[in-house]
Amino acid sequence: MGTCRLSATDLACRRGDRLLFARLSFALESGSALQLAGSNGIGKSSLIRILAGLLTPFAGSVSREGAIALLDERPALDPHLPLGNALGFWQGIDGPADNDAVRLGLAELMDVPVRYLSTGQKKRAALARMIGQKAPVWLLDEPLNGLDTRGVALVEELAAEHCRGGGIAVIASHQPFTLPDMQRIELKDFAA
Repeated sequence: MGTCRLSATDLACRRGDRLLFARLSFALESGSALQLAGSNGIGKSSLIRILAGLLTPFAGSVSREGAIALLDERPALDPHLPLGNALGFWQGIDGPADNDAVRLGLAELMDVPVRYLSTGQKKRAALARMIGQKAPVWLLDEPLNGLDTRGVALVEELAAEHCRGGGIAVIASHQPFTLPDMQRIELKDFAA
């Protein structure tokens, strides 16, 4: 995995007339992990979207080095296609990289249309899509939602392996997330 960096300087986010957070800064290098913590509606997803370049900050700046993979509530898989074909679509774009489908417990589901998968299965399928991108920077927005205990442990293990391999993981979650040496930002500390 190549060198990657992700930093934010004096970020502020505004939604409508409400300033969600301000003066938020951090810097992450290869092998780093950061949890963005806080209650619902505090701005975790908005911050992830700013880091991904999908939302313009109200103030401040973001610097990125390395490709970014985003996992959010939308799995980005065609709901009408069988899972194998939906993942195959992304392999056609990203290259035929291993997406850990077997490890994620998806091997028996490749003929099932995505729309028939459970919430947890869709989450694991979205993880497979993201892993196949081979991007060094992972932005994970509520990655544990809909997962059982085994699924939670697997996501934590995958994120740890990604960081040990030189990647960066930013996890926005109101749920506990266990990852060695992970930094943590409580968004309430930056509430405007």
